[in-house]
Amino acid sequence: MIGIIDYDAGNIKSVEKALDYLGEKSMVTRDPQELLAADKVILPGVGSFGDAMENLKKYGLVPVIKKIVGDQIPFLGICLGLQLLFESSEESPGVEGLGILKGKVLRIPAEKDLKIPHMGWNSLHLQNQGRLFAGIPQETYVYFVHSYYLQAEDPSIVKATTWYGTQIHASVEQGNVFACQFHPEKSSHWGLKILENFARLDRRDA
Repeated sequence: MIGIIDYDAGNIKSVEKALDYLGEKSMVTRDPQELLAADKVILPGVGSFGDAMENLKKYGLVPVIKKIVGDQIPFLGICLGLQLLFESSEESPGVEGLGILKGKVLRIPAEKDLKIPHMGWNSLHLQNQGRLFAGIPQETYVYFVHSYYLQAEDPSIVKATTWYGTQIHASVEQGNVFACQFHPEKSSHWGLKILENFARLDRRDA
């Protein structure tokens, strides 16, 4: 069973539908015991970094997420869910993130003819043997929707990058923690393959 964390953020239903299409059982919940009993957990999300952190605190989910990670349960952050795993974001100055991973979340630099938010398909440069990308071709296109991007502190955890006015760390892995800035659930065949790779992990793999 895959637990999908419900904290009033967008994009939860599309993740649930993608997992259902893959034949994976999932539950959308904010109940700590259900999440801690899940085989894997996903933190999806679109919206504001500050509002999301406020909701995670309101529902008592911050210690739950940290326990899930500490218990070595495979954990996947998607889009805003990736950003929340880090310490802070320029979107919400003074708001602390989960701090599970180290790095900066920065606004995509404004340039002529560069639309922000970044909405659309970009290719991935795969590196460092990411387990989510087993069987995924180099330069596969995936779907992004975001105005802020990650610069991870430790380059070894970066498993995919893309370019949109600057180099963007598009996916990271560290231990049992996985995260994608793009939306695998909206990225057609290869996006579903990435979700399938996550769903097939167990704690021994993480």
